[in-house]
Parts: sequence; C-alpha cells; structure tokens
Amino acid sequence: MKATPAEQNELLRLQSIDTGLQRLDHAARNLPQDAERTALEPQLATVRAKHAARTGELEDARIELRRVESDVEVVEARIDRDSGRLQQTASVKDIQGLETELASLRTRRSDLEEIELTVMERIEELEATLADIDEERTALTAQFDALESARSQELGVLDARRAALGDDRETVLRGIPTELVALYEKQRARYGTGAALLQRGVSLGSNTALNANDLDTIRRAAPDDVVLCPESSCILIRNEESGL
Repeated sequence: MKATPAEQNELLRLQSIDTGLQRLDHAARNLPQDAERTALEPQLATVRAKHAARTGELEDARIELRRVESDVEVVEARIDRDSGRLQQTASVKDIQGLETELASLRTRRSDLEEIELTVMERIEELEATLADIDEERTALTAQFDALESARSQELGVLDARRAALGDDRETVLRGIPTELVALYEKQRARYGTGAALLQRGVSLGSNTALNANDLDTIRRAAPDDVVLCPESSCILIRNEESGL
C-alpha cells in the first residue's frame, strides 16, 4: 500500500486521539464513585431492611394498642351499665350478681390497662428506634446521592472530552486516504495499536528495538510505502526521529 509520508504521519495523530478515547472509556468504567457506591450499597440495603422491619413492628404494636383500647371501652361501657343497674335494683340476688360481675369487670379493666401501658411503652421504644434508623438512612441516602451527583458530573466531563476528541478525529480522518484508515482500523482492532512511531530504531508500538535485518528492510522501503512493525503489526511511521 502507498501513502505519502504526510498522510502516514497523520496516523500518529489519529492513534493519539484513539488512545485518548480509550482512556476516557476506561475512566468512565472505573469512576471512583462507582467503587464507593458499591461499598455503600450493602449498608444502605441493611438500614432499609431494618427500617422496614421496625416499621412493621410499630404498625403491629399500634394495631394491638387500638384493639386493647377498644376492649377497655367495651369493659368500661359494661361497668357503666352494671353500675346503673345496681343503683336501680332492690333485689339482693341481683345486687350480689352485679357486684360480682363489676368486680370481675374492674379486674379485667385493670389487666387491660396494664397491657395498654406495656404496648404504649413498646410503641415509644419502637418510635425512638425508628427515628435513629431514619437518621442513619437519611445520612446514608444523602451520601449515596452525593456520590451519584459527583458521578454524573464526572461522566459529563468525560462525555464532553469524548465529544471534543470525536470532532478532532473526524477532522484528522478527512486528511487520510480511506484505504490507509481501513488498514489502521484493522490492525488496531486485531492488535490494539493501529500506528506507532519508529523512534531511533525502537518501535513505540511494541517498545522494542528492531533488529538489524528489520531495520534494513525498512530503510529500503520507499518513503510512501506503508510498512508494518514486525513486532506489534501496527503501521510503523517513519520520520526524522526514526534514526534510519
């Protein structure tokens, strides 16, 4: 394949841009915020699970309290009813029966009030625990959101740089023959590097010094011959730095 030295030299610019794009892609895949978010996610999941569990316990306790309060209301209503009947009857038998039932009802009310107090104390404890969990969850969520915001900002910066390099790449491509670009893309896809400079006998595509036979072959090539690095298979660019 033939291409002018100037056209071949443009491949170095193209390779530099593509290397920059690869670095940006690597940076986008390895943002420090991603590692921090990954470390934070189990903590956030744990505190959310604790919050859900305590919320369920609190709701159960409140339901139990409402049931006990309802039972107390029923017992008090019966006490009021029997007390009224006791005031209105003159029958000794009825009086004895009502007094026995009232004693039983008052005992039941006392038991229910103790249960009510116990449930209320449990609700207070659960509410305090839930408040602490809420505080922890809020702090972790804020930390997670801050990381997400920082991550989005960093991605925005990387995207802007990628767009700028993309524009530069399109500009460079317009000065390189299509066939030469195709060879460059083919070698880059296969071997990772599409083009590299031969600098003082060292291929920067493989970072190794070429042997005498390879250098002699390259010296004999015409300036517009496209040559490949015998070590890395990338297009080898020759200029005044090559030491030929």
